[in-house]
Amino acid sequence: MVRGAAGILLPLIVPAIIAMIIWGLPGDPATTICPQGTCGETARQALIERYSLTSPYAFLYSWLSRAIFLDFGISPVTIAGKEVWALVATSVPNTALVMLLALGPITVGTFGAALGWFPRQLDAVFQGIGVVPAVIFALFCVAFITIFDLGGIGAFGIPMFEYDNWEVSPMKLLAGGLVLGLADGALSGAVSGTRSVFDTEFKQRYIGIAILRGERPMVNAAPNVLPTLIGQFRSRVLHLLSGTVIIEVILGIEGLGDLLWRATLDNDYFVVLGAAWGFALISSFLLIFQAISGVVVELMIRRSPSVPT
Repeated sequence: MVRGAAGILLPLIVPAIIAMIIWGLPGDPATTICPQGTCGETARQALIERYSLTSPYAFLYSWLSRAIFLDFGISPVTIAGKEVWALVATSVPNTALVMLLALGPITVGTFGAALGWFPRQLDAVFQGIGVVPAVIFALFCVAFITIFDLGGIGAFGIPMFEYDNWEVSPMKLLAGGLVLGLADGALSGAVSGTRSVFDTEFKQRYIGIAILRGERPMVNAAPNVLPTLIGQFRSRVLHLLSGTVIIEVILGIEGLGDLLWRATLDNDYFVVLGAAWGFALISSFLLIFQAISGVVVELMIRRSPSVPT
């Protein structure tokens, strides 16, 4: 119930915090969002009327009522005159590809540790790889791609993806996924975390009884550790998601994290709100998914107390 409530409230809390930050900055919020050098007085008045820039509560209510219908406003600075929803929609595929590539090592590490594919002697190797910071790893990848001219078609003959006049280097996407999936203890955390959960569970008395009865320990332990593993997976996905901001900025990947970073530097709060809301919706989905999965697993355990051999 707590996770479900948090998942429902998160898309409301994030824009509320950003709205409070805007009103906490010195000066008029309309001037903060659209400086006088960019917008004239007529444009500022129209901005105030359209987005209810009279108080943080009126602005928040106005923005959320529009955001439900994917109306995030218009970017006044980052790409002036461009609909924010279009910027977000164009950026999401790149971030999604990087995340999917990064989930590869995480998934392999989780299943490998659970099923005993990796001997424990490799843990030191995984930990050594995880010690490398994502920033250093990403800078190394940038240098490698630049030196060997792999940013576009490159030596491997891989064509660049194109959509909406945006070009995406597949080598940068691969590098981004590799950095996220290996650096900062991502892979080693998946291996050690999963192994630790099963090691603790295998010490329980019911596992010893199951072994005496000729049953497999994994079959007995899996339903009980599944909620914990789902929680760990959600935490790792959120860790990867937060890392996309740094990776996309360093590697020059035009994704949601890069858009959020550029909009923050430009004080383009409509774009910041749109991009941050996208991250909040993903986090909300993961929280609700974990809550529902926990309930489903508990119901399965209650309905099926006996485990087949």
